Amino acid sequence: MVLSNPSQILLRSPGLLVAQTILVVNFNCDGFASELRELNPTADIHLFSYNQANGDFAQRQAQQHQAQTLVSHELPKHRFDLVIYYYPKAKAEALMTLDNIRACINDDAQLLVVGEKKGGVKSIDKQLKGLAHGHKVDSAKHCQLYQYSDITPLPEFDISRYEKRFCLTRSIAGEQVSCDIVSLPGVFNHGQLDDGTALLLDNLPDLTNTQSLLDFGCGAGVIISFCLKRFAHIQGSALDVNALAAYASEQTLRANDLHGNIVLSDGLTNINERFDIIVSNPPFHTGLKTDYDITARFFASAKAHLNKGGALTLVANSFLAYPEQLQQQFNTHQTIAKTKRFAVYQNQ
Repeated sequence: MVLSNPSQILLRSPGLLVAQTILVVNFNCDGFASELRELNPTADIHLFSYNQANGDFAQRQAQQHQAQTLVSHELPKHRFDLVIYYYPKAKAEALMTLDNIRACINDDAQLLVVGEKKGGVKSIDKQLKGLAHGHKVDSAKHCQLYQYSDITPLPEFDISRYEKRFCLTRSIAGEQVSCDIVSLPGVFNHGQLDDGTALLLDNLPDLTNTQSLLDFGCGAGVIISFCLKRFAHIQGSALDVNALAAYASEQTLRANDLHGNIVLSDGLTNINERFDIIVSNPPFHTGLKTDYDITARFFASAKAHLNKGGALTLVANSFLAYPEQLQQQFNTHQTIAKTKRFAVYQNQ
């Protein structure tokens, strides 16, 4: 199995990777866990991710690397001697996660932070200023590795402190609707509504005769909340691959006294139901790169999760080649709204 560049730079310093209790945060889907186990035959190793796709990978490899895996919106409530943190692209998420790390370490714990230069890992020194002593250990393969000790612990981690709440009002199928949104760092629509989702909400079809709806890639739960508030009879579900997003969507529904089924899933793998409509502002990035495979898999599997005559309605950046993908899967599609930057498409 090919090791990612961040994992390779970590393994250039094997002496730093030895401890009795180890937590790997945002681990990559490569062979690093197995290498870490070889360096620590008897250690208690935990692999954590906010991403369900990574968790599915780790579960499949569980017997090989003999580690405990967790996909959640919070780190495991445990005390660790060593934390290895793969730095994310969202700096706000990093600040929250670093606080969570400081709440689950032993007094003499070591923290290793690794990431791609273009992904912003160089920000780590500023983010930990006054909270830890550290230095850059290595730089290679467009990545950097930092080590920190004397870390100021945090007595407890309360994720609600990192929520951003805001109220939105949109015209949904001819009626003004207001929703309170609860968002978190690292979650789409953190602190504000994006222009693409706004265009989608403003052009939602009349769902009076719709019985079931799925919000795919729900982020902070904006789409499902507006749909359920406007059309109270609908049975609504929402899914996201990110555990922070699933948690934020749950909080958004609760803030609006709404009830829906929130599912943590890599694509539609954990969904068994069929729906009258699937609505989405689908992701198109894997890390920092545009990834058409995400929507290709989504469009292909969506067909099997739509009732007869069901609709797939989505918004996307106009430059993305989604019309071609929709045409391949559904043989027909239409553009129901368009701006210079975004377009809303439907399969019928």
